[in-house]
Amino acid sequence: MSTLAPPRPSPSPAPTGLRGPARVVVRQHRSVLWASVAFLVLGAAAMVGTRLLTDRFADRFAATGCSIEDTVHGCGDTVRGYLDDQYLVHTVQSWAGLAILVLPVLVGAFTAGPLIARELETGTYKLAWSQSVTPSRWLTAKLAVPAALLLAGLSVLTTAFTWARARTGSEYPIDWYDTPAFVTTGAAPVAYALLGLGVGALIGLLVRRTVAALSLAALATGAVITVLASVRSALWPLRTTVLGMSADDATITPPIDSWVVRIGQLTSGGERLPVDVCWGMDVEGEQARCMADHHITGMFVDYHPASHFWPLQLVETGILLVLAALALTLAFRVLRRRHG
Repeated sequence: MSTLAPPRPSPSPAPTGLRGPARVVVRQHRSVLWASVAFLVLGAAAMVGTRLLTDRFADRFAATGCSIEDTVHGCGDTVRGYLDDQYLVHTVQSWAGLAILVLPVLVGAFTAGPLIARELETGTYKLAWSQSVTPSRWLTAKLAVPAALLLAGLSVLTTAFTWARARTGSEYPIDWYDTPAFVTTGAAPVAYALLGLGVGALIGLLVRRTVAALSLAALATGAVITVLASVRSALWPLRTTVLGMSADDATITPPIDSWVVRIGQLTSGGERLPVDVCWGMDVEGEQARCMADHHITGMFVDYHPASHFWPLQLVETGILLVLAALALTLAFRVLRRRHG
């Protein structure tokens, strides 16, 4: 008598969403990833809130019929209150810009320490590599998950920051060339985050100790931010305006929203001197004699107009992407050299 074999269960549908090493990365670091999502969402909400508050403050002040220049006729307290409101918005946006500026440092530290060096230090990476996961695929998954989160989140956050900053009152402006504003608008924020990711991966693979790798990655990323901020004005050719010393000379000043980089004095031979060469001379005629001795005929102003924002942004972004790609290439070479 033959027995009937039990029917085979129908195959379950293929799981959707993340699979393999990427899924493991999300599960291992879900607390940090959720905290990052919360930070990005709260930051974007704060920027939208400051924009709405700015519009509300402006409408309420316009309804009073007062102006900034009018501090009498009962408008003194009203103007003071309006300026306090504007300063509050300015403070919130400034702190938001600094928070986004520090984010690449945190990305580099997290990537180098908890994400990579800790697994190499404790040996837990061997479990993944014993499950038919190659070292290169393991590292790719480690970097792809935070990279996707940064690309999506920072795109939204920087858009909200730019939208909010555009409505900032002229009483407390955030100039486009200020470091907290420059590196939190345009394409630079994403490039800085990718740089932190690449530097963190390279240092984590080289150092293989969590605390040391975390610290070195933070220092290295912060150093790049500092160096680029110090040379940013040289990334694109400056414009120069020459100012005459006499009232009869044509005087052309830079636009009001320009980034003035350098001011000095010019001699008749075209030599550039510091702006304070003959300043601070109280004796009558001494300043005139000093200028005559140095053959000073005018002043110069080197500046970037507001139209240079995108050229400066794109050049700096290109430098960051090249550095990030170099760091990632070296990271994979180190991985292959040490682990095949």
